[in-house]
Amino acid sequence: MRGRMSLKPRIVFGLAMIASVLLAACGEATERPTTQPAANLTSTRGISDPELRRVREEANRILDGGPAAFAQRLEELRGSPVVVNQWASWCGPCRFEFPFFERQAVKYGDRVAFLGVNSRDSRSEAEEFLGELPTPFPHYFDPEAEIARTFKGGRAWPTTAFYDADGKLVFTHTGAYRDEQQLEDEIRRYALDA
Repeated sequence: MRGRMSLKPRIVFGLAMIASVLLAACGEATERPTTQPAANLTSTRGISDPELRRVREEANRILDGGPAAFAQRLEELRGSPVVVNQWASWCGPCRFEFPFFERQAVKYGDRVAFLGVNSRDSRSEAEEFLGELPTPFPHYFDPEAEIARTFKGGRAWPTTAFYDADGKLVFTHTGAYRDEQQLEDEIRRYALDA
């Protein structure tokens, strides 16, 4: 009997092999997601501030330019508070809280600018992530976490930074939000009441 498998283990092994083939095939028939957000995420209706409108018009795009472009954007947004979410496609907690940011940006996007910073990630993976979880705001590509370090990020994923209407960094939240209410409370405290 040495080297031979009894019938019961062979059946279990065969069923396991069939199940793994079926599971592997499940994702092959789907199309690769695009980075085009839903229409409600790109709508500028009700947004009177031209810079906040521009943020919404760039929804779900990955922008280049590094720290200089990010600093320029913050300068252009003076007069409006800014919430910045640092994330990466490989980050499970980022995926968990991303829908919170999408909904809060829709809710407060006429008064608060939202920006994303995709740090230490590959562009193709980031684009795929945004195809799955689109947002009504753009994201800066930050492969070396240089942008993230400007707001005390780049050490933990995710990290969220809050700038007041004068462009001053007022608070940095390290780690994921436990729920959407915690994020909204901080938006109200550090962006709307700042």
